[in-house]
Amino acid sequence: MAFSFSSSSNVVLILPVLIIASLVFASASKIYNDIDITWGDGRGQILNNGELLTLSLDRTSGSGFQSKNEYLFGKIDMEIKLIPGNSAGTVTAYFLCSQGSAWDEIDFEFLGNLSGDPYILHTNVFTQGKGNREQQFYLWFDPTADFHTYTILWNPHRVLFAVDNIPIREFKNLEAMGVPFPKNQQMRIYSSLWNADDWATRGGLIKIDWSQAPFTASYRNFKANACVWSNGVSSCDTNSSPFRLKTNYWFSQQLDTISQERLLWVQKNYMIYNYCDDVKRFPQGLPPECYLSN
Repeated sequence: MAFSFSSSSNVVLILPVLIIASLVFASASKIYNDIDITWGDGRGQILNNGELLTLSLDRTSGSGFQSKNEYLFGKIDMEIKLIPGNSAGTVTAYFLCSQGSAWDEIDFEFLGNLSGDPYILHTNVFTQGKGNREQQFYLWFDPTADFHTYTILWNPHRVLFAVDNIPIREFKNLEAMGVPFPKNQQMRIYSSLWNADDWATRGGLIKIDWSQAPFTASYRNFKANACVWSNGVSSCDTNSSPFRLKTNYWFSQQLDTISQERLLWVQKNYMIYNYCDDVKRFPQGLPPECYLSN
């Protein structure tokens, strides 16, 4: 079976289908069972009997939500439909984050743009309060026309970012070579829609057109195949269940040959910034993982 992708640049990929899915699927529940709207004074809403969540931004405020649970490793999926039309100056952030001054964080950020121009998908990985590991991509579809699935797979060995089951970035655990990796701090899922027109679109040159407000992003089908952390105990305690061998294959998942080909396709055709290529930014030398075999 083949799967074909195309883009405005006429790049076409034909590869066998890879389904990145759990051996036991986490069923989608009502979103209010897993998510709390935490700020925005009514600009965040749960609609359609719990099937849909929306965040909105106007001149007064943006809005945001967080997961009820904290996780220490997991495969987290969310379907998102981004702000249509002129979204310049807005940022829709969707990320895992821990607490404290030496926090860990795994980021998707969607940088708005003028009508007709592509969104920029900005990714980053923070460990112990330090980031500077940005990679940015265009997408091979219009993310405002329909919902698409954005996945963070986080296990002790790697962080994988995927879009519609297509891997776009891998950050491996290279602690043995001196590269910190996020593996000791539990994290919640957060999302926010906010005004970032001081930097988000062309470095802040293009400001938000408030005549287009309110700006709205939509979310549905949150799924967490994950280790829930509560009171210092993980739900994935292997002393009480054979989870690694059965329901939670993601705990040791890695990219197979087809996945690696897809990753290379995305990075060749859609990556627009990679911190490991930015030698001017790191005059004392690139971060060590940039020199290591990935």
